[in-house]
Amino acid sequence: MRSVVAGVMAIWLGAAAMAGPQPDEILDDPALEARARALSADLRCMVCRNESIDESNADLARDMRLLVRERLLEGDDDAEVLAFVVDRYGEFVLLRPTTEGANMILWISAPVMLLLALISAAVYLRRRESAPDIGPDELSEEERARLDALLKDRG
Repeated sequence: MRSVVAGVMAIWLGAAAMAGPQPDEILDDPALEARARALSADLRCMVCRNESIDESNADLARDMRLLVRERLLEGDDDAEVLAFVVDRYGEFVLLRPTTEGANMILWISAPVMLLLALISAAVYLRRRESAPDIGPDELSEEERARLDALLKDRG
């Protein structure tokens, strides 16, 4: 059992070590490499969906990492690099979407819907509390006789 666990851990650690920038991608300038890593951490891998391109080992993530480093080497600042990548891949590539334009609807809609749900629940509970209590009605003599006859036939 220990050998199975050790094997699984070795595979898992090996796969984790393979993710991210490869040695041939790393820039010689440590300052540029730090900027590239920071930018890569904010960009979504379009294959893996919920991983940054810095964490992913997909081919497309590698291409995106190389693109970021290429733009940095050309002298673009961080905002220009992000704008270039967003223009190329769309706004979905950002792990932290912007709060402007059409995204404002998405940022506002969740709290508004929560507030509407809370208001609806409060109104429902208030109406339910103030509704008249409808208890079980007493049976008329005719209904009681019919019930007794039905029960007598059954038994």
